[in-house]
Amino acid sequence: MKSPARMILAAGCAIGLLSAPTAAWSAEQPTSAAKPTSTPKPTATPKPTATPAPKAKAKPVDCTKVKCIALTFDDGPGKYADKLLDTLKKHGAKATFFLEGQYVKSRPAFAKRMVVEGHDIGNHSYTHPKFTESPVEKIREELQRTQDIVKKVTGRYPTTIRPPYGLLDDDTKTVATEMKMPIVLWNGGSRDWATKNEKAIYDEVLKNAKRDGVILMHDWVTQTVTVMPKLLTELKRRGYHVVAVSSLPGAKNLKPGDVYPPGAAEDKDLTSDSPTEDQNAPVESPTDGG
Repeated sequence: MKSPARMILAAGCAIGLLSAPTAAWSAEQPTSAAKPTSTPKPTATPKPTATPAPKAKAKPVDCTKVKCIALTFDDGPGKYADKLLDTLKKHGAKATFFLEGQYVKSRPAFAKRMVVEGHDIGNHSYTHPKFTESPVEKIREELQRTQDIVKKVTGRYPTTIRPPYGLLDDDTKTVATEMKMPIVLWNGGSRDWATKNEKAIYDEVLKNAKRDGVILMHDWVTQTVTVMPKLLTELKRRGYHVVAVSSLPGAKNLKPGDVYPPGAAEDKDLTSDSPTEDQNAPVESPTDGG
């Protein structure tokens, strides 16, 4: 029989063996692994913004192949010129404006817009005197002052001259030649300054309309501006392209001092389209015409 002391010692050893893990068990336990980092989802590549295609510029009208007519407006910029410009733009029409320096000074925004929107600009003097009753020095001064103010306001010089009332003499031709500018008159009127009646203006223009015609009008006559949409629509229906004078075939190679249209200077009826009095009308609202 074993002694109690030996039995107690054996029991203690057995408990020690059971409580101490073996080295092999400890080595086999996996260490706590770090959770894998989640892969970020790729961000969607933004679709490129579509660049709007530039508007195609309108092709210039070839008046050797199509029927053209030029509407010209004297004494401006008139106080209704902005409305007229709106109408011309809407109808895709171009015009020629013969400007007075005094009104360019008082309505510079209108003059600048005429140039920006592609219309022709010409020189119609500064204060609208009769050149046939003026010394050559006065003619030169009137035209040069207008050249200067138009260039200052619009960035561009007028390229043609239309003498007030269409009155032309050798002194005016001499100054035009010095300034290297041709002279543009007209071969059809509207008599808008006289009738100030929409139907009368409409009928007169259509009566005088012809291929490569140059029509005299005024942008300070409110009835002219009001009837313009109807007039442009009818001219288009009749096959006309409404263009600036510079687009007409005969106007492309004019030399300094030349007079256009051909024969206009000799036309005895020319001045009936423009008043020849009241040149001292108030600056605020021109009523002298021509």
